[in-house]
Amino acid sequence: MFAARVDAAPHWPALLDAAELGALAARARDWVHAPTPLEIHEHHAGDWPSTALGRGLDFEEARPYAPGDDLRDMDWRSTARLGHPFIKTYREERLPICHLVLDRTATMRFATRRRLKVAQAARVLLLAGFAAMDAGMAVAATAWDERDLWWPARHGEGAWLELAQSLIAPCPPPQQLQAPTHANAHALQRLDHLAQELPAGCHVWLASDLVWLGERTAPALARLAHRRRLRLVRVLDPAETGWPALGAAGLEDLATGARHWLGGQAALNERLRRANAERLAAQDALLQRHGLRAIDVATPQDELLSTLGPHG
Repeated sequence: MFAARVDAAPHWPALLDAAELGALAARARDWVHAPTPLEIHEHHAGDWPSTALGRGLDFEEARPYAPGDDLRDMDWRSTARLGHPFIKTYREERLPICHLVLDRTATMRFATRRRLKVAQAARVLLLAGFAAMDAGMAVAATAWDERDLWWPARHGEGAWLELAQSLIAPCPPPQQLQAPTHANAHALQRLDHLAQELPAGCHVWLASDLVWLGERTAPALARLAHRRRLRLVRVLDPAETGWPALGAAGLEDLATGARHWLGGQAALNERLRRANAERLAAQDALLQRHGLRAIDVATPQDELLSTLGPHG
């Protein structure tokens, strides 16, 4: 990954401004974002059934007794009628959770047109977050950065707006890039952490350029998707498919510090087009092997709903 040298600035703006936040909130209301019909009252904990069985308020079924079952849950009527011990099981009540994962690492802080890749990723996740909040879900988030950040699930508009402001914090240009092997290892740790911490049934939105996707990280991504509703959004910049009409350009490799002069736009565009097509095809094949797929979003794209499809 190459990046043009950018002079240091004393202040970097947030990824999105207040007007764009308002526009995303308005668009989210039109999104089909809930798997069950919404009611006019506000949802609270216990309004939605969990995918897990356990001790709760709503009787689910009676099943044969197994060693270790709590005798307080014995179904005496079924036991007497059928002649075998039976246990009552209940449907747990949980507030549904939407967990947003924003990749704010160095390769996401890149742009040639309209907005940074990380800014487009933030737009996608904020749209999903507004829709989830409107559906009565609790919203949590993770930001992958030099120091990863984790915000626990919170319910209500005030808590969500505070979280949204954290996600769109400024992203100045990176000072250096991690070597690919280190970046991939770090991504593996991050995915495993999410798979361990997020409950079954959780809605997960992950927005990234997926430069870390490989033979080791793809299985970890599949583990994260197991028993969870994962939406994987791959954010792409147009320069990754063809160099803009700049003529000769001097670039600095942030990973090594080496400087390169690029020219011959036609030949360069063809090399970029082929390399990017091969990279995306390899990623798609890898995801497909693990039962996954990515939704592609380009950085200049303003309308997102038609690409992302129904939420929920």
